[in-house]
Amino acid sequence: MSLDRKTELDCYRARKGEFRVVDVPSLTYLAVDGRGDPNTSPAYAEALGALYPVAYTLRFAGKALGHDEVVMPLEALWWSDDMATFTTSRDKSRWSWTAMILAPTWVDDSALADAVAAVTRKKDRPVGLERVTLRTLHEGPCMQTLHVGPYDDEGPVLARMHDHEIPAAGLRMTGHHHEIYLGDPRRTAPERLRTILRQPVERGSD
Repeated sequence: MSLDRKTELDCYRARKGEFRVVDVPSLTYLAVDGRGDPNTSPAYAEALGALYPVAYTLRFAGKALGHDEVVMPLEALWWSDDMATFTTSRDKSRWSWTAMILAPTWVDDSALADAVAAVTRKKDRPVGLERVTLRTLHEGPCMQTLHVGPYDDEGPVLARMHDHEIPAAGLRMTGHHHEIYLGDPRRTAPERLRTILRQPVERGSD
């Protein structure tokens, strides 16, 4: 039976219209850093083009070792010097990002190096393989909700989370905005895309 951590980790559950605080455990990801509009930046396309081959190579390597884990959804951290670029202006050219896929539980730096080397040997070697690293995040308490619809319609949901739901819960934002993409935009109509929107938080000062 394949291990699918989406069904086992509470932090991969969210409902539309529900803003819930979850405790995100320490998790390790395959990660690539970059900056710029994900719709037009070659760096973002290259990041995804490197992450997926490495992730699937690790899955097949794991199966040979007795670790049968599915490839997890694409995720990304997003940040900017001006958070209004997320909620109001949506000026994506000012965004910085880390594109990520949750790493299999058994993977270490040596396994990643082996996977990158295996993908490098392929005839259609993707660009940017050397940028893929293992990254461990300690997000802890986070508020999250489910957005259903086009990515560009997230602004009002994020504004509600940042300006109302988080302060109303006596919390304040920390860390980077985090998105988990549960739908494939190449195969899913924009109005049916499902994205978990997550924001690390901490208890606000009294």
